[in-house]
Amino acid sequence: MRVKDLPVTDRPRERLLASGAAALADRELLALLLGHGTRESDAVDLAAQLIAHCGDLGELARSDAHRLLAVRGVGPAKAARIAAAFHLVRRAQQGPARARITSSGDLASEAAPFLRGHPRERLVVVICDPRGSVLRRALMTEGGADHTPAPIREIITTVLTSSGAAFGVAHNHPSGSLDPSESDLATTRRLAEAADTVGLRFLDHVIVTDTAWRRIPLPQQPEAR
Repeated sequence: MRVKDLPVTDRPRERLLASGAAALADRELLALLLGHGTRESDAVDLAAQLIAHCGDLGELARSDAHRLLAVRGVGPAKAARIAAAFHLVRRAQQGPARARITSSGDLASEAAPFLRGHPRERLVVVICDPRGSVLRRALMTEGGADHTPAPIREIITTVLTSSGAAFGVAHNHPSGSLDPSESDLATTRRLAEAADTVGLRFLDHVIVTDTAWRRIPLPQQPEAR
């Protein structure tokens, strides 16, 4: 049976769009790259022949386009498309290492491009994986010349929906002052408490100016009597 003769819900493209790529077998994913088969074999059958010709999917991924041309029904266009797809995967895997947050200075450096040179206060969240590698930097708010909101719930939600395990925040002081306000200290405490509640690691909160930065310490909790 040809792919186009299958019920719409059973066709690889429709299944991928409905359920995600993980729901498809290797030959079905490869069939999507091929686009179509031949008079003798549909795209899924041709994909299975390609995998068998190379030995397994891993060997196919390492094959150049010329090796694929030996399979009947695979012309230069199909061979080039498959080779290009696997090469893109290799490039993505060999991309530059992500920045890591190991200190307050690292956090300030990652946030600085969002903050320096701006006449209004901004708040940025830097989201990391369990090892401290940066997953995302997000501008959360922009306020006035001397204040910007710090929406605790929104910050925590952004970290969680970004699959983060740790995060730090930074905001700028356009005035150039590195002194934290009472509001800055309170925000730092509330972020640390909120992170602990949902199992996230709160890295730090820093003030960034055009020429320097400063860590905001967590306020000391009063001792129990």
